[in-house]
Amino acid sequence: MRKNIGSLIALSLTICVLLFSSFKTNKAITSNDYSANDLSYTNDNELDPSESTMLPLEKTYKPFSPTLGKSFVGFKEALGFKESGGDYFTVNTFGYLGKYQFGKETLKMIGVYNLTHFLNNPEIQEKAFLANAERNKWILRKDIDKFVGKTINGIHITESGILAAAHLAGPGNVKKYLRSYGSDVFADAFGTTIQHYIKKFSGYDTSMVKPNRKAKVKLKA
Repeated sequence: MRKNIGSLIALSLTICVLLFSSFKTNKAITSNDYSANDLSYTNDNELDPSESTMLPLEKTYKPFSPTLGKSFVGFKEALGFKESGGDYFTVNTFGYLGKYQFGKETLKMIGVYNLTHFLNNPEIQEKAFLANAERNKWILRKDIDKFVGKTINGIHITESGILAAAHLAGPGNVKKYLRSYGSDVFADAFGTTIQHYIKKFSGYDTSMVKPNRKAKVKLKA
């Protein structure tokens, strides 16, 4: 009889343990048990973040922003944007044409006579920009040698600044500004001064522009 009672007690204890474990593992999860920060959401189609092939987010989606810096291409693109917003096909209220806002007389000096063809041909406009810069650099070669590195009206003088100002106002007006040490300041029809261009376009690499008194746009046959 005692043996049977002992067996019944052991069986009862076993059943209690099993029931207790069942209730513990099937306890309902309430909103108080976890915070939103503890939750993770998975998708069967996504990689496990713990896998070694997963790159950190900042490396995977790091934004890329190309820059032309202070190169010659950067110089002419910055100048073109200032002149026209980079629009090859625009004509302003004073009749200046294209991306670099050339005047008719300047174009004639570098061999461009067909204004309609010029306005509709970005390649010719780029050639015109270089030819005009080469011509201006030849005209201003002595002033570049004399004034680059100096400071006028608080502005550091650089070759690219001089060439930009010459594009705005012509080399003759740049000579007057430099040789008067900043007292003779030309401004265009919109009020933009030589001094502003010398400062704004300072420090670009324009060494590839070679002084050329006879610089012309070479048109294709």
